[in-house]
Amino acid sequence: MKKSPNHPFALAALTLSLAAPFTACAGKAAPPGAEPVAPAPLAEELKPLQGHWEGEGAGGKCSITIEGNSLVYRNAGGWFKTTFILPAGTGTGPRQLHATIKESSPPSKDTVGTVVFAIYKIEDGTLTLAEYDGQAKPPEGFDNDASRYVVKKVEPQKK
Repeated sequence: MKKSPNHPFALAALTLSLAAPFTACAGKAAPPGAEPVAPAPLAEELKPLQGHWEGEGAGGKCSITIEGNSLVYRNAGGWFKTTFILPAGTGTGPRQLHATIKESSPPSKDTVGTVVFAIYKIEDGTLTLAEYDGQAKPPEGFDNDASRYVVKKVEPQKK
C-alpha cells in the first residue's frame, strides 16, 4: 500500500526504480579476477533530466540533482533522496515521473517509501515539475492547484 506524503516537499523527493526499458542502473561488482563490466548506458528519456537544477518550488528556493534514476531535492527545510521511474504510455498529456522517497532530512519514518506522482516538462532550459501533495495520481496539467517546481540547470557549487 502506498503512503501519501504529508508535507509540501514530497515531490522533489520525486522527486520519482526505473522500469526495465528506462533503467540506468550501475553494473554489479565484478568477482575478483573477472573483467570489469561497464554500467548500462543511460536511457535516452533520462538524458535531458540529468544534472543539477536550481530555482523555486513550493517551499521557496530549492535544488534538484538528478543522476541516473536518483533524484535529490533540497530546500531550506531539508532534503529528500529518491529513485524514480518514467512510466511509459502516459497518453498525450505531460510526461509523468513517479518518485519513491528513500531517505530524508530531517529523518521521517512517515515519508520513507512514499511514492510521489508528478508531471514534468523541459522547455528553454527550464525543468518544471508539478505534483499534488498527498495524491495518488499526478496532476493533469501545470496550471491547476498542484505544487510546482521551476528550476534551471546550473553547475553545482563546489564545497
